[in-house]
Amino acid sequence: MHFTYLNPTKSAVFKDRFVTKVGETIVPFEKGRNGEVGLIGLPSSKSSISLSMAANAPESIRKALNSFSTYSATMQHDFRDERIVDFGDVPIHPTSVSDTIDRLHLSIQEMLQIDACNRYIMLGGDHGISYPSIHAFQKKYGTIGVIQWDAHHDVRNLEDGGRTNGTPFRSLLEEGIIKGEHLVQVGIRNYSNAEAYDQYANEKGIHVYMMEDIEEKGILPIIEKEVERLSSEVDFIYLSVDMDSVDQAHAPGCPAIGPGGFTSRELLSSIKKAAEFPKTRAMDIVEIDPSQDVRDMTSRLAAHVMMKFMYKA
Repeated sequence: MHFTYLNPTKSAVFKDRFVTKVGETIVPFEKGRNGEVGLIGLPSSKSSISLSMAANAPESIRKALNSFSTYSATMQHDFRDERIVDFGDVPIHPTSVSDTIDRLHLSIQEMLQIDACNRYIMLGGDHGISYPSIHAFQKKYGTIGVIQWDAHHDVRNLEDGGRTNGTPFRSLLEEGIIKGEHLVQVGIRNYSNAEAYDQYANEKGIHVYMMEDIEEKGILPIIEKEVERLSSEVDFIYLSVDMDSVDQAHAPGCPAIGPGGFTSRELLSSIKKAAEFPKTRAMDIVEIDPSQDVRDMTSRLAAHVMMKFMYKA
């Protein structure tokens, strides 16, 4: 039978022939298929020290990409031909955090071994995913520099709860995967950390920029200065974007929301600035709980973070 309007194979979504949505440029990985950007979901949030359903964020962010077009009016360029190769989501162990970390690490290693893409985006999950992810990139590319957008240092001790979303950078530092001077933290906020962890960051030589520094100096000069420095010292630059670095008014779907963070424009402009440097080739986005979001505001902002990293526009 021929249907006049029904099409059982397609959703009933309006399609403008002149508009390409970012989500339409995503293709599943197949052997021999290459693309500009590789995408992988790391839906782990069992290690969160606060109640979180951040494991649902990769799906939510992918969905949000269907809300935006590939055309940049600023650059007068359409990125519809820039393909995103999706490697899917890593299945998380139902009970073991350590087994989950091993799965994430191995999956990213296998993705990188294929050399199908020039740059990579990891969608968390809580911030605990940065430990196995950065470790995998370090094994592949050598000396790693990291710029971390965050309200928190994430250098908590491991004695009080093992590896959590508050420990990834302590783990990386203690295991010698990264050096303190190669870690830049921007957006650290008052009343969000302990004195011991502030001291630890200083002792390890981490380059820390409080929100007061951002207000005084501006985020773009700081990012430009630090990426230029890292570019002369490391082989590869990795961006780690904790969405709770953004003010709660702009990112209500974070487990650890708080006032006084970045505006959405500050976050987006700083990601674009960092992405302009050739050695900046990977990024993770973490700490979005879609169940706590308002009209997908935080997932939509994360989608724009992806676009700034991919298109540099």
